[in-house]
Amino acid sequence: MGRPVKWRRVSQMPTVLQFSPSDRSEQTAPDNILLIEEFEALRLKDLEGMEQEECADQMQVSRPTFQRILLTARQKVADSLVHGKGIRIEGGSYTKNICPVHCLDCGHNWQESIETLARERDEYICPRCQSNRIVCAPFEPCSRDQGNRNQKCRRNCWRKSLNSRLETKESEREMNVEHHDSD
Repeated sequence: MGRPVKWRRVSQMPTVLQFSPSDRSEQTAPDNILLIEEFEALRLKDLEGMEQEECADQMQVSRPTFQRILLTARQKVADSLVHGKGIRIEGGSYTKNICPVHCLDCGHNWQESIETLARERDEYICPRCQSNRIVCAPFEPCSRDQGNRNQKCRRNCWRKSLNSRLETKESEREMNVEHHDSD
């Protein structure tokens, strides 16, 4: 089994997704693909002027990982400028937020992209036991001292609809058991 995807948190999506040199009529060189997380690294470090440690914290990656993302992004931009290539911004392993998930059957805890959870809301299952009895819940209790990490999950999360769906299924299951026992 491969290593799980480490989601890179992106707080601002690009509004322009493609740049091309103005004299590109004879150009046959392929565009450089700048990943969304590379765009975010450039924005945070070079445009916002943040320190690398702050940038890494905001993207929820380690500082060395942030450094690698930033170097790759700068190489692609430099290659485009020097060789007259276009730049397309697309793809990557990014999320607007990361949600901690817990399986009620096997107790497995993991983190998932909020976009994946929203897209697969009714079919999302535990990667370990294949159960659909999962809930979104912070791994540790959220307090004022811990910052916004878990609070953002609560505010933007799919947990209310999932938890209500799960409670409905559980109550239906209990009613069926009670009804079956009384017969």
